[in-house]
Amino acid sequence: MGGLRNPIGSHLLVGKGLLRALADMTEAGYETLQVFVGNPRGWALSPGSRAADAAFRDAIGETGTRVFIHAPYLVNLGSPTTDTYQRSAALVAHNLRRAAEIGAEGVVVHTGSYVDPTGADAAYDGALLRVREALLPILDSVADDAAPWLLLEPTAGQGQSLCAGVDDLEPYLAALDFHPKAGICLDTCHVFAAGAPLDEPGGAAATLDRIVEIGGVGRLRLVHANDSMDVRGAFKDRHQNIGAGHIGADAFRDLLAHPATDGVPFILETPGSRRPGNPDLALLKRLRAEAGALR
Repeated sequence: MGGLRNPIGSHLLVGKGLLRALADMTEAGYETLQVFVGNPRGWALSPGSRAADAAFRDAIGETGTRVFIHAPYLVNLGSPTTDTYQRSAALVAHNLRRAAEIGAEGVVVHTGSYVDPTGADAAYDGALLRVREALLPILDSVADDAAPWLLLEPTAGQGQSLCAGVDDLEPYLAALDFHPKAGICLDTCHVFAAGAPLDEPGGAAATLDRIVEIGGVGRLRLVHANDSMDVRGAFKDRHQNIGAGHIGADAFRDLLAHPATDGVPFILETPGSRRPGNPDLALLKRLRAEAGALR
């Protein structure tokens, strides 16, 4: 992971094409970007254009821009519904193929739920088995070093989450045999909502220490930098601007200073983060500079 230690970007729209999204990134002052490569709320496996993909791949190669894909929200590999499960597996595999085609380094996927209102252990275990059976063949197909990563994003704990917060990563990764292409995307709002003490002095460092303890050095590949509208442990996924929520700006400085984030991009998914002039970008750049002085 070369270039800036922590490039800062946003999730940008690609309705006018990937190259337009890249231009929007530059215009807004961002240094990296995340995109959807299809309808984020649909099952369609949207094909790319060979020429457009090649042009985009060449453009980011020339500038060293790091790009990530977010899989559609419908993906739930823990679902007991056969149609949902099979479509989810197909979407993950398709998005990893698209990542390779456009030069993206990873695909973010939500870790899903086991859809059982009783919360039965058997339902949870069965869902993890379904995750294993779907993802291990896909991960084995992208096992070489140059292939895109699959980035597991823990949820905020709503519903019957399979992986909400940091500690749940351990059984989830174990179900995947700690596969070397199974990375982690840390969403700060999600893990805070699930109970991570990011609002406490030392809490951000402790959270990252635990991630490294579970996954090892280098498995954290991306941070979704979002403050939270709700208090810690609320199990609500409501993003807020950096420093305007219950996490607070200091936590992001601590995250940027920690050894576990060396080389890890930070992607904003906060209100207004797609627009030029969004104050979160300037704030994160300032916190990044302050974090550099702490290391």
